Amino acid sequence: MNQAVRPIPEGYRTVTPHLVCEQASEAIAFYKKAFGAVEIARLPGPDGKIMHAELRIGDSPIMLAQDFPEFGSLGPLALKGTPVVIHLYVEDADAVWARALDAGAKPTMPLSDMFWGDRYGQVVDPFGHRWSIATHKQDLTPEQIMEGFNKMMAAGGGCPGEQAG
Repeated sequence: MNQAVRPIPEGYRTVTPHLVCEQASEAIAFYKKAFGAVEIARLPGPDGKIMHAELRIGDSPIMLAQDFPEFGSLGPLALKGTPVVIHLYVEDADAVWARALDAGAKPTMPLSDMFWGDRYGQVVDPFGHRWSIATHKQDLTPEQIMEGFNKMMAAGGGCPGEQAG
């Protein structure tokens, strides 16, 4: 192995989401508007579909590709949902929440102050991907988090994230 080549490329993390979208070009435009994504690269295929694209949201890379049903590569719209939630920590959850809704995202869990110390909510984007948006507001001990959870449950609150979307 060439020592000059890094096993994890510069700017990447150990885990990098790779999203499949039915309308990849439109998804890129949405992520730019909603989450301030910066487009790093785009590789169009011979038919104009995006074979591969790279975006950066904050300090994190995201890979993206068009769906290719003929090869078994389907996005969440074709699958009628996704069990995956992509978590975004941001400086101002309220501002990002408003931008995401303005760009066309639909809320699936209202943005609110949570028992674990985050301002947190969830949306689904027009391409079927689920996103949680959060700003960390308080550092709490595990005991404080459990106390907050127990209070929420005693008050008849459901477990966050159970909402269908």
